[in-house]
Amino acid sequence: MNSLVRVYVEVYGCSANQADAEIASGLLLEAGHILVEREEDADVSVLLTCVVKTPTEQKMVKRLTSLEGRRVVVAGCMPKALRGVVEDVAPNASLVGPDDIARIPEAVEDAASGGKAIFLGGSSPDRTCLPRHRRSGLIHIAPISAGCLGNCAYCIVKLARGRLYSFPSVGIVKDAEEAIRSGCKEIWVTAEDTAAYDSDGLKLPKLLRRLGNIEGRFMIRVGMMTPNSALPIIDDLVESFKGEKMFRFLHVPVQTGSDEVLSRMRRRYTVAEFRELVTRFRAEVPGLSVATDVICGFPGETEDQFRESLSLIEWLRPDMVNINRFWNRSGTEAAGLDGQHHGRVIKNRSRRLDDLWWKLVAEVNSRWVGWEGEALLDEPGHSGSKVARNLSYKAITVKTEAELGEFVKVRVTGVGRGYLLGEAI
Repeated sequence: MNSLVRVYVEVYGCSANQADAEIASGLLLEAGHILVEREEDADVSVLLTCVVKTPTEQKMVKRLTSLEGRRVVVAGCMPKALRGVVEDVAPNASLVGPDDIARIPEAVEDAASGGKAIFLGGSSPDRTCLPRHRRSGLIHIAPISAGCLGNCAYCIVKLARGRLYSFPSVGIVKDAEEAIRSGCKEIWVTAEDTAAYDSDGLKLPKLLRRLGNIEGRFMIRVGMMTPNSALPIIDDLVESFKGEKMFRFLHVPVQTGSDEVLSRMRRRYTVAEFRELVTRFRAEVPGLSVATDVICGFPGETEDQFRESLSLIEWLRPDMVNINRFWNRSGTEAAGLDGQHHGRVIKNRSRRLDDLWWKLVAEVNSRWVGWEGEALLDEPGHSGSKVARNLSYKAITVKTEAELGEFVKVRVTGVGRGYLLGEAI
């Protein structure tokens, strides 16, 4: 091992990237290095980057520019998806791709000695059974796969994370068991498409049941899944969501309410199939919360097609909508499509969808007023409050002397902007 290095780790983006940051930190500690809280105290800075949207890419470029003259390791999606951009902005930075996270200590040691490491070959996508240094002692982020089976026209992440590789279930369960023993109270099952999981014939529903059979009191949240991956396993999937340790929370991105736009996006389902999936879950899983994603202003999207998206969201009445403006990303198929919209059109559509959702979510959340039940305190709130999550994964702010990680009885007394107000009982 090289001499001890003081390392500052900074992370952006999705829960999979957050897990990679925890793994990178764990590997660095295992290698004998020191993690520091302030960048000015570090010998080397490690940035786990995100480039899912153009504004995020711009933020990454600005951040890298601010590190000029420092020793830096750039990890996450940016080095592989936009290597040229990274090398233009930070020519001396070491580069580590998502599937080379286990080589972070080598990259840090090379950077500390003035070298430039490049690990972009994808040495091993499997993240299981690697050391962890968690940022939250209550939440275990459990990546179950890397990459996806899709080929969406707008997606730049595919360039970084590649085709689907499902991790061995034995390692996923072992990691989760150790996390629960160490005090974690939530497991976040994470992937680009959780319903696509398939390791040696074992699919997501059986994996969820195995996780639910781990001893201890905790809850499981399942991350994003696509309708085309979920529908073939819908019977088992719905049953698995009824488990006592499962949050009743479904994240299914629809992206648009128009079948024509879905086809141009190269999404592999129809609006009717999205509706079928949600309808089936709502019929059989009481108290289900639903989150979705919508892209506004995809090339060629007409005003009528955008209205189809508005109509679908009115029907869905979701608990959460991630509203995204289309950005032309170099290297994606969508960048070359006809019908590119002016920024004003895209901004106007996203604003209209945002207005609709805030109107709907106020109505959706108002139905919870008066609800009483148990919820898990899982994060600090504002002004001395704490955030609790009930079985439906609804965020409820409460003031209580109970500690984070405890289950408490709460009553919902009101509605905030995107969350519920409550009191301990």
